[in-house]
Amino acid sequence: MWARLKERLFGSGEDQQAKPSAPSETPAKGPRDETPARVAGKAPTAASSPSPASKAPHRVLPPPSPEDVEDYFTDGFGFRIKEAKINDILRELEIVLLESDVALEVEERIRRSVRKYLVDQKLRLGQDPAEAVEAALKSAVKGVLAQPPLDLEKKIRESPKPFVILFIGVNGSGKTTSIAKLADWLRKRGLGVVLAAGDTFRAGAIEQIAIHAERLGVKVVRQGEGSDPAAVAFDAVQHAKSKGLDVVLVDTAGRQHTNTNLIEEAKKIRRVVQPQLTIFVGDALNGNDMVEQARMFHQELGFDGVMLTKLDTDTKGGSALSVTYVVHRPILFVGVGQGYDDLRPFDANWMVDRLFSDAARASK
Repeated sequence: MWARLKERLFGSGEDQQAKPSAPSETPAKGPRDETPARVAGKAPTAASSPSPASKAPHRVLPPPSPEDVEDYFTDGFGFRIKEAKINDILRELEIVLLESDVALEVEERIRRSVRKYLVDQKLRLGQDPAEAVEAALKSAVKGVLAQPPLDLEKKIRESPKPFVILFIGVNGSGKTTSIAKLADWLRKRGLGVVLAAGDTFRAGAIEQIAIHAERLGVKVVRQGEGSDPAAVAFDAVQHAKSKGLDVVLVDTAGRQHTNTNLIEEAKKIRRVVQPQLTIFVGDALNGNDMVEQARMFHQELGFDGVMLTKLDTDTKGGSALSVTYVVHRPILFVGVGQGYDDLRPFDANWMVDRLFSDAARASK
C-alpha cells in the first residue's frame, strides 16, 4: 500500500537511479553543479553541499532540490507542507486506498486523519516530505485497527468449562480448516478440545473435519449428513462436560446472510449451546465483499471477533484494514499458510509493518 502511494507521489527508486549523474572526477562547471542540496526551508549555500551519505545507493528518494522545498513547504516559523500539496497527497491516497480494497468509510477516516496530521505537524529540519506522509499514514492505519484486544487463552482459563466457540461465515471461507488450526493452537497450550461437526449440510464436510480431528488427535462429535446441527453441538458440549474438556469448537454450514433458513439454523445452535464466543471467518482475498459479508452477518447474528484466512496471499491488505473498523470487533487470528502452525494471534503493529513493507515483499 505505502509502496504504491510513494511511487505515485514521489516516483520509484528505479526512476531516480535511471537519471544520469555528474562524473565523479573533474565535473564540468555550471549552475547545476554548483547548486547544493536543499535543507527544508533554508536557502542553499556553499556550506550545505550534498554529503556522501545522501548519495548512498540504498536511498530510495534523491536529496530534495531547492524547487521541491518551494513546492512542498510553507514559509515562516517552522516547516509545514503546503495546503495545496496536502490536497494532492490526499487525492493520490484516495486512489491507492480504493485500489487496495479499503472500504469507503475507512478510506474517508484515513484521509481525514492524514490531513489533520500533516496540517498540524511541524517537520524537522531537512526532513523529506515522504517521511512525513509515511508517518501520517501509519498513524491513521493504527487508529483504524485500534480495538480492545482479546486474550483468548486467558479468557478460556478464567471461564466455566466447557468454553464454547461458534464459527460462522460464508461458503469457501476456510472455516473448517481454521477450526482445525485453532484446535491445534489450543491443544499446544494444554487445553482439552472437542470438535462439533455442525456442518451437516455440505457434502463431505463431516469427513473433512473428522480427518482434521484424527490428524490432531482430538475428539470429533458427529452425526449423519442432514442431521440437526444444534443436536450435534449439544452432544459435543455434553461430551466435553463428561470428559472435563476445556473447549468446544462448533463448525457450522457456510451460509449467505440472505439464506433465511440457514441463518435461523445458526440462531438455533446458539440458543441450544449458548457459546461464550462467536467468531466470523472471512477470506481476506474477497476484499470488500468479505467486509460486506461481515457487516451483514453482524447485523443478522452478531459475533465477537474475526478470523481472517489467506492473509499470506492478500497483497492489498484492504479487507484486514477495513473489517475491524466496519463491524467494531477485533481480529482475533489470521491464517498465513496451509499448515496447522500457520495461525497467529492478530497484532496491529505486525499488520502495520506488513502494509508498509510491500516494496520489500514484492522484490522477493
